[in-house]
Amino acid sequence: MSQKPNIVFIMSDDHARQRISAYAENEVQTPGIDRLADEGAIFNNCFCTNSICAPSRATILTGNYNHLNGVRTLYDQFDGEKNNIAKVMRNNGYQTAIIGKWHLGEEEPYLPTGFDHYAVLRGQGPYYDPEFITDRGSVKDTGYTTELITDRSINWLENRDQDKPFMLFCHHKAPHRNWEPSPKYKDAYKHIRFKHPETYNDDYETRGPNADTAVMKLQDMHLHDYKIPVPEGASPQEAKDHIYQRYMEDYMACISSVDDSVSEILDYLDTNGLSENTMVIYTSDQGFYTGEHGWFDKRFMYEESQCMPFLLRFPRYVKPGTVVDEMIVNIDFAPLFLDYAGIPAEELGAQGRTFRGLLEGEPDASGHEAVYYRYWEYPSEHNVYPHLGVRTRTHKLIMFEDPKAEEPEQAYWELYDLEADPNEVNNIYGQPGTETLAESLKGLIDELREHYDERDPLFTKWIPDGPYYWEN
Repeated sequence: MSQKPNIVFIMSDDHARQRISAYAENEVQTPGIDRLADEGAIFNNCFCTNSICAPSRATILTGNYNHLNGVRTLYDQFDGEKNNIAKVMRNNGYQTAIIGKWHLGEEEPYLPTGFDHYAVLRGQGPYYDPEFITDRGSVKDTGYTTELITDRSINWLENRDQDKPFMLFCHHKAPHRNWEPSPKYKDAYKHIRFKHPETYNDDYETRGPNADTAVMKLQDMHLHDYKIPVPEGASPQEAKDHIYQRYMEDYMACISSVDDSVSEILDYLDTNGLSENTMVIYTSDQGFYTGEHGWFDKRFMYEESQCMPFLLRFPRYVKPGTVVDEMIVNIDFAPLFLDYAGIPAEELGAQGRTFRGLLEGEPDASGHEAVYYRYWEYPSEHNVYPHLGVRTRTHKLIMFEDPKAEEPEQAYWELYDLEADPNEVNNIYGQPGTETLAESLKGLIDELREHYDERDPLFTKWIPDGPYYWEN
């Protein structure tokens, strides 16, 4: 069969991997997303390079780290003149579209380029009655945003040029805060008592100062979601528990609408004979905290934030029930598309690499041996310090800048044994016997910075024109 495959890339915003029932036991099931694992593949170790929305989206578009694609923080916009996966696919005969969240700029030259059609939300977009910026102008829609994005995606599939292969990006706003459920799910989970994660009452005892000073504890959520008043007279623990319960009710209700969307798109493909030759992916732009370490939000290099969900169905090539434990990175998504489309990787110039062999069970296929991570945005509303680090299959080393330090260019380190301590609560940096390991991982960071051509200074305050850097 020489027919080029179709691609449907479904991405949500802030969907924690641990809140997908294919990955972990949950009070609320995600049967639509789970279908991709049952009928295709699930990846247990998919990582982002920078756990924040706009930078991750730019990385997925280009297959490059943020120091090359130019989007280091939420406040950077993506230059439409740069190469991206949509341009390359369209130049090679694909019909392309992006519908939903963009968040990389609202005016020229920052609107989507390379797409035959786009209808993207303005900014983060609301949960109800959104405005879509389209290739034909702005349109105000009425209804629930997740459902509208789904309807627009299926409508585009129905009206596409059926003589061309297609690539559709369906990007949901949900479950980004402020977590407004649809009428269908508004009160659906109020009867459920959500279990507390194992690290719910983490005391951050072995960590550096930022674990405690980051403004992302559940108790800080009133700064971001007006729907969670704490009962009068509640103790601090009672207040925290109340907030967590309300958070999870609404968060999971928003996810249920996304899950319905995945089911609708899969059903459309099945009904119209498109399933066999269509790669369908579900992912999120990064991980998210749902009470782990007492947090919400993302940004940190810790596992719940760095690790993305990634599930893929592609009956033509991928056996149902495939499980992949090798490490992949979001720089690898675009190279995978090019590989299956038969397009030379050089046309995009990505730093990532295809992982087709992992999908198809090739015995010598392997993922990344190490993943480099870098987060720049400080100061910001969540007060997460700039940091960088490396994750291997067994360990993680993180270097945090210390904005409170009296001396410039001062940092502190955290080191985790992921096999002995998968929850990352025991920082072993500086403990006797870890010196050789730490130095080896520091050397690996230097190697990866060179490999990915990252010439940004180690300390972000010395980036002269960056919007986020600290000063003494």
